[in-house]
Amino acid sequence: MIVEMRKGAARESVDGVVARAKSLGLGVQLNLGTDKTVVALLGSNTGQLSPDLFAVLPEVESVTRIMKPYKLAAREFKPFPTVVKSANVEIGGRKLVVMAGPCAVESEAQLFEAARIVKKAGATVLRGGAYKPRTSPFSFQGLEKTGLELLAKAKNEFGMPVISEVVDPRDVENISESVDILQIGARNMQNYALLTAVGRQKKPVLLKRGLSSTIDEWLTAADYLLAGGNDQVILCERGIRTFETSTRFSLDISAIPVIKRFSHLPVVVDPSHAAGHYALVPAMAKAAVAAGADGLLIEVHPNPKEALVDGLQSLTPSDFSRLMEELRVVASAVGREI
Repeated sequence: MIVEMRKGAARESVDGVVARAKSLGLGVQLNLGTDKTVVALLGSNTGQLSPDLFAVLPEVESVTRIMKPYKLAAREFKPFPTVVKSANVEIGGRKLVVMAGPCAVESEAQLFEAARIVKKAGATVLRGGAYKPRTSPFSFQGLEKTGLELLAKAKNEFGMPVISEVVDPRDVENISESVDILQIGARNMQNYALLTAVGRQKKPVLLKRGLSSTIDEWLTAADYLLAGGNDQVILCERGIRTFETSTRFSLDISAIPVIKRFSHLPVVVDPSHAAGHYALVPAMAKAAVAAGADGLLIEVHPNPKEALVDGLQSLTPSDFSRLMEELRVVASAVGREI
């Protein structure tokens, strides 16, 4: 259930709601807005409790039962959009954020050249995988600790926040020391041990949609992060598995307005993984911006022909620069900017 306090409600009244909830064995999550406070009451038995137990308390304006499986990610809990901040970058505001770089960190020269290229073109976050979960155990798995060191070095050199994937709960703290945004990949969307560990961090986290997951399942996974106390959560649509084989995955453009309607969390789109081919990436990226995405996650490699991972879906420097110019036009048409 969601308890909405009256505008300007006293702290004593909020504490009274919290005390009543805890006396009933419920968990509590507070959303302290600028004008009013919203209290989320969490527990498996909330459906058996009468809303009147809280409606009668001082300065309670309304009590709403949320029937959706996700609670903290729901717009009922937080009516206004969440804006996630990393360094001087805001995800979820008027300005679109482009996160770009190689799928995997391969060397210092490759990473630094990619950073130079994407920053010059207008990207504000550098992406690069130090740990790479691969379908085959014989594929390149990333440079791991060395990759993290290179990302930290690139961050200082180019003044860009960096995003990189975490795949193991035991690595969360170490990776958090080197990167600015933690990425949870599609294969780990329902890795609850990893979600719980990342939820304890206060660092921004990007949660990719599982390749066979519904939007409800995706938002419920986000609740694991939010329930841990991490309110800096970004959702990432990266395509889902369907019967279609002409693309690597089917990009669910409809997920963007659905998320905007039912959740307060910002949503970005990864057209590279959905497309699987560089020629399709620009059209998908522009469609995502037109549909209301708050940002893009794009793979760019200085020389895709030499890429150790996903070279076919990586943009060349010239392709990326051209796409950024086209995106500025689309963004302007929908009231956004890059």
